[in-house]
Amino acid sequence: MKGKGVSQRQRAKTQGSPLKVAWQGIPWKKVHRHVFRLQKRIYRATQHGDVRTVHKLQKLLVKSWYARLLAVRRITQDNRGKSTAGIDGAKSLTPPQRWRLANELRLDGKASALRRIWIPKRGSVTDKRPLGIPTQADRARQTLVRQALEPEWEAKLSSHTYGFRPGRSCHDAIGAIFTTIRYRPQFALKIDIAKCFGAPGQARRFQRVPFPPRQEASHLTGNRVLGSWR
Repeated sequence: MKGKGVSQRQRAKTQGSPLKVAWQGIPWKKVHRHVFRLQKRIYRATQHGDVRTVHKLQKLLVKSWYARLLAVRRITQDNRGKSTAGIDGAKSLTPPQRWRLANELRLDGKASALRRIWIPKRGSVTDKRPLGIPTQADRARQTLVRQALEPEWEAKLSSHTYGFRPGRSCHDAIGAIFTTIRYRPQFALKIDIAKCFGAPGQARRFQRVPFPPRQEASHLTGNRVLGSWR
């Protein structure tokens, strides 16, 4: 009876372990290579002006199983804000939950409401600004879309832009400024465009972004990624 009780406890303890083992056994190097290969093809097609191929590859990427796995990994394990809870209160996901989220990740519905908090503005004691925090699932959808759009815009952006770009940081911008003004004085212009994206009419600005066919650009507002990529 004692041995039987131990085996029952062990079975209860290991319940759900197949999904945990499945997540931990994912060949992440292969996943990264596959996603990077598709992103590289999108980048080159954009450089050649082949819009049709770009849209085809982007739709292929957002439906890719490896791209969904990588999106879930980035928002639940790699990102600095991985433990920030959205409106559903979920702070962190277990390996089985990550596996299920990757299986269920689709761009076929509307995003959940944002959790709204107020944080102090930098350099001010009394002024605060709103911050919208999406759920883990919505963040995974955003990352999935970003993985498809990022290589297209990297091929179009100027080499002298440094904000929110992969592989670039403030130190790169500081180094570029130093190199430019080292031998002769130059003018520097400082502007704040943060309020530009919170003003009315932002949906019209998103309409200018060349999304793939049947992707509703008006559904991309603030921290939300909505619409469908059929």
